[in-house]
Amino acid sequence: MSLRINQNIDAFNSYRNLSVTQGQMSKSLEKLSSGFRINRAADDAAGLAISEGLRSQAGGLKVAVRNAQDGISVVQTAEGALTEVHSVLQRMRDLAVQAGNDTNNADARTAIAGEATQLQSELTRISGATNFNGTKLLDGSANTLEFQVGAGSSSGDNTISFNFDTADVAAVATALSTGGGNEYAVVTPTAVTGNWTFTTTGVAATSTVAMGAAGSLDTVHQVADKLNGDSGFAASFRATVNQDNELVVNATNGGTLATTAPGTGGAAGAAVAGGISFNTASNARNAIDAIDTQIKAVSTARANLGSVQNRFEHTINNLNVAIENTSAAESRIRDTDMAQEMMQFTRAQILSQAGTAMLAQANSAPQSVLSLLRG
Repeated sequence: MSLRINQNIDAFNSYRNLSVTQGQMSKSLEKLSSGFRINRAADDAAGLAISEGLRSQAGGLKVAVRNAQDGISVVQTAEGALTEVHSVLQRMRDLAVQAGNDTNNADARTAIAGEATQLQSELTRISGATNFNGTKLLDGSANTLEFQVGAGSSSGDNTISFNFDTADVAAVATALSTGGGNEYAVVTPTAVTGNWTFTTTGVAATSTVAMGAAGSLDTVHQVADKLNGDSGFAASFRATVNQDNELVVNATNGGTLATTAPGTGGAAGAAVAGGISFNTASNARNAIDAIDTQIKAVSTARANLGSVQNRFEHTINNLNVAIENTSAAESRIRDTDMAQEMMQFTRAQILSQAGTAMLAQANSAPQSVLSLLRG
C-alpha cells in the first residue's frame, strides 16, 4: 500500500458519490414539494409532450361541459316560454269554444275578440322578448344554433346543432291574427330605402316610416324591427316574419290593410291566409281548428326541445367520464408518486449522511503519513 498526500483518491471518490446523492436528494425534494414528477422538460421530455397534450384535452373537455350546460340553459329558456305559450293558446281555444255558442250577442263576441286580440299580442311579445344572452329564440330569427360540446375542432363530432325555427312563436301569432292584413315580400332587403306607408280601411289609419338609406337594413328581420320600433306604426300595425322569410304586416286597430306596395324595396302582396275570427259561431268553430293546429305545433316544438335537453345531459355525463379518464392518464405521467418518491428521498438522505461521514474519513487518512515523518 502506498501513502500519498497530493492526490487523495479516496476523498475524490467519496466526494463524487456524495455529489450524486445530493443531486438525487435535491430532485426528490423538488418533486415532493411540487407534487410533479416532471417539473421541466429535462425530467422526461417525451412524458412532458404527452402530458401537455392530455392536459389540453382535459381542459377543453371541462369547457365543453360548461358549453353543454349553457345549451341546457338556452333550451330551458325557450321551453319555459313555450309553457306559457301553451297556456295562452289553451285560453284562446276556450274563447273560441265559448264564441261557438249562438247565445252570444254582438257585444259578447266583441268582448271575446278583444281578449283574443290581447292574447295574440302577448304571443307576439313573448316571441320577441324570449332571448338568451341577446339571441332571440322564438321569433324565427335564431335559426340553427351550434353548441361546442367537444374538445376538438371537427363540427360533426364536437358540436350539437338545434334549429330553433321549429319553435317560431311569431309565426304562431301571425297564424292566429284577429285583424286584417296583407303580406309584403321584401325581395331585396339591401335596397330598402325611402318612406314606407301603410293604410287601413274600415278603421282608418295611416303610418309612414322612414326606412333610412339603402343598405342600412340587411335582413327581413331588421326591416320588421325598424317598423315595429316606430311609435306611429306600432299604434295600428304589427310587423312579423313568417317561415318563408317574408314580411307580414297586420292591422291591430281592427281595420284592413290597403293592398298597395309599402315603398322602395317592398312588393305588394295578397291578403294573409289564415287568421281567426269570433264574429259568428261558424268562424269561431273554424278558429278552434286553427288554434288546435298551433297547439300541436307548439307541442312538437316543446318535445324537440325536451329531446335535445336530454341529449345535452347525456353529453355532459359522457364528457365527465372522459375528463376523469384523461386527467388520470395525465396524472400518471406527470404527477409524483409521493410514497415512492419519499422512499427515494429517504434512501438518498441516508446515503448523503453516510457519504459525508466517509468523506471525513477519507480526508483524515493521509494524516497517517505524519507518523512516518516523526519516526
